[in-house]
Amino acid sequence: MADRLEDGRKFRLQNVLDDFNREGLGIEVDFSLPAERVIRSLNQIIEWRGKPMAIRVDNGPDYVNGKLLAWAEKRRIALSHIQSGKPQQNAYVKRYNRKVQHEWLGPAHH
Repeated sequence: MADRLEDGRKFRLQNVLDDFNREGLGIEVDFSLPAERVIRSLNQIIEWRGKPMAIRVDNGPDYVNGKLLAWAEKRRIALSHIQSGKPQQNAYVKRYNRKVQHEWLGPAHH
């Protein structure tokens, strides 16, 4: 997800959730989240919680990136992309993102 600071600069958040138990596992926040940073974050979560069989991602450029695909293939983790125009396939994440925006970032950002 993305938001803006009061001075207009954009920042990004990568929220990692466990679909089964609906637990937040990690959040990375920065002005840019390149594939290497996403991979490092996922590796830390895997060290802590164990390797998932699959990771559901949207179709954004961060998640169809060759580096992330190669990382997942090497570790035998399936990347499951939600279908374009079907946000209900990622409804829990969308609800979590709204909660982060409204409760953590505050109404001044919207």
